[in-house]
Amino acid sequence: MQPYPPLGTLYAAALLRQKGFSVALFDSMLENPEEGFPKAFARVRPKVVAIYEDNFNFLSKMCLSRMRQIAFGMIEAARAGGSKVVVNGSDPSDHCREYLERGADYVLMGEAEWTLLELVESLIGGSGRKAKDICGLAYSDRKSKSLVRTSPRALMRNLDLLPFPSRDLVDIEQYRDAWRKAHGFFSLNLVASRGCPYRCNWCAKPIYGDSFHVRAPESVAAEMLELRDTFGADHLWFADDLFGTHGRWVQDLAQQVERRNAAVPFKMQSRVDLMKEDTARVLRRAGCVEVWMGVESGSQEILDAMEKGTRVGQIPRAQENLKRNGIRACFFLQFGYPGETWRDIQKTIQLVRETRPDDIGVSVSYPLPGTKFYERVRERLGEKTNWVDSEDLSMMFKGAYRSEFYRALHDALHAEVESWSSPADWKFSLRDSSKAGAGPDRIVLNELWTQVERLEKTCRNPDATTLPVLACSEL
Repeated sequence: MQPYPPLGTLYAAALLRQKGFSVALFDSMLENPEEGFPKAFARVRPKVVAIYEDNFNFLSKMCLSRMRQIAFGMIEAARAGGSKVVVNGSDPSDHCREYLERGADYVLMGEAEWTLLELVESLIGGSGRKAKDICGLAYSDRKSKSLVRTSPRALMRNLDLLPFPSRDLVDIEQYRDAWRKAHGFFSLNLVASRGCPYRCNWCAKPIYGDSFHVRAPESVAAEMLELRDTFGADHLWFADDLFGTHGRWVQDLAQQVERRNAAVPFKMQSRVDLMKEDTARVLRRAGCVEVWMGVESGSQEILDAMEKGTRVGQIPRAQENLKRNGIRACFFLQFGYPGETWRDIQKTIQLVRETRPDDIGVSVSYPLPGTKFYERVRERLGEKTNWVDSEDLSMMFKGAYRSEFYRALHDALHAEVESWSSPADWKFSLRDSSKAGAGPDRIVLNELWTQVERLEKTCRNPDATTLPVLACSEL
């Protein structure tokens, strides 16, 4: 129960409304689309249905198979009702032909707000502009049935040209009730930037590539104030791929927040090499209470193979800088990268035990189309090429161990971190605050780690993908 409104969709809706179009929203975060979408469609009967992915949600990059099947069902329902159907997102961008074959009229490629506006103006706004002249589209030619891709659309450099997301379209009270019942506070999301300039070789960037553009600090502070005073948010999540890249921008944001008295406790995502002492101090002034860092591994060899560009020694320093300024330091960890051994895994476990992060997120390496990592393992991919849902935690390629081992490792490491937490640590954590202080006892933890050690021996893949650990030497 940590629902956030579909921010990307609400940005697109805001731009369409600004240009004079009537917009209705079906929010699949709150309602089962298999049942709710046909009913909502029947009430509205729109001329155009845009199935618009929330590109600020990292799960969208993973192209979960359940999300794809739900999208196909909505396409079918909208087409049966006589609407033109437009789809956008990472999965349609990677599999546009499949979406078109299932009934979509157009796929919006890349950053899509302005592409959607121009297409809607063409379809129902009377602009007279033809699809072939609109940048960022893919569609099927009626005569030849061949796939047509128009010229790519340039990314926005000035993000402040967009209006604030149309949050009035969502049922804010339903979100508020869900959060307060589960966690005791209400959190809303926003973004200050788009993209990421770093080049970790496992990270897909189908929308923004390696670009990075940031909003004006004045605009971000004004939106924080609106979320607090208009929508009643107690807490904010900056859903940026990367926050705090430029120290000067963070300092300007803190000044704008203080000038408006707009501080709201917030969490965000960043890198260990960006969390310097001065930056942490300024982040706290701006309201930051929690930072999730892409730690990935406690093995320098694995970080190098990932082309992460960070050093293991930077991890405890970043944590200490955040802790000194009253900010929770949380780690994203990734297991199963090609070349990772049991010794590398033990280094990561030891790092967690020595640094004691406030929380962790554990995943396994997931091959995403368009990445160097995917190209390296594509010949070793199994029949299952997508997770069903976000808790699947299956290995998509033949790694050092089978999925059961990594799931047991996930459970044991999470349980150990939770056993350290005290109730006071959980105020603005995105875990269920009712479970604070109720971590497993030592006997249960020992059983979990015994299971990990047993599976380490029984779940080994003798013919695993064995990329050289120091793959960075060839790049």
